Amino acid sequence: MKRLILTADDFGAEPQVNEAVESAHRNGVLRSASLMVAAPAAHDAVERKRRMPELAVGLHVVLVNGAPTLPPERIPDLVGDNGRFLDDLLTAGAQFFFRPGARRQLADEIRAQFDAFARTGLRLDRVDAQNHMHVHPTVFGLIVKIGRRYGMRAIRIPREPRGGTRSIAPWLALMRARARRAGLVCNDYVLGLNDAGAMTETRVLQMLDALPDGVTEMLFHPATRPLARPDPGAAAFAWQEELAALTSERVREAIVARGIALTTYGELASTSTLSLRHPSTGSG
Repeated sequence: MKRLILTADDFGAEPQVNEAVESAHRNGVLRSASLMVAAPAAHDAVERKRRMPELAVGLHVVLVNGAPTLPPERIPDLVGDNGRFLDDLLTAGAQFFFRPGARRQLADEIRAQFDAFARTGLRLDRVDAQNHMHVHPTVFGLIVKIGRRYGMRAIRIPREPRGGTRSIAPWLALMRARARRAGLVCNDYVLGLNDAGAMTETRVLQMLDALPDGVTEMLFHPATRPLARPDPGAAAFAWQEELAALTSERVREAIVARGIALTTYGELASTSTLSLRHPSTGSG
């Protein structure tokens, strides 16, 4: 069975992202978004979500390329002189390992982001991270430990089916095993890592033709106009074309024609919980 989760990342980053999420949900096939709780337009994102009860919203943990939830002086090992998280992922990852106090500060910041999400009153659909930094062993362990206290039921495993993540495949397998041991639901594959910022209608239709069996999450970065302050490397993203793909009738028709079931992490987690509570006894 082919099940597909369609997600817009960076919900709350800027108003034009929030506008695109709302348009793609109301007029297209989008069913899920990842909220950045400390981003400039986070409040607007939450207000829009409250008008869209069927939109599933998860926490997009930000530890690079963004602003922290805590005051910078409380997390000096995580931020630069400008008070923002580092833009260089390798440097940030090394500091998470080696700088004194970094683990405690990471735990405090991750907890603060879960707190901020909880204060919105929204149901936590699942958790993922900016630039997929939860692949980092320290970050992943803290998210699982802290997140379970906040009712986290699902987490994204960023594994491309076409081999784009082959170099970290052993760690992704370990992540998946650790998530399942913690009772968390996770996906089988992700599409949109190799093609970040280029999820056009044509590309999405190609992906739907080759969609693997199991649960696949397809990631988008839609916006109604280019972002004023995009992440490094994202300035050339096709924001509006990604929105067009999510509202495309051809995409909608392709999903139906191929018998692909649209779902969310929350729906998968609920089904998993029900199956554990009410196991089938069979007829014989």
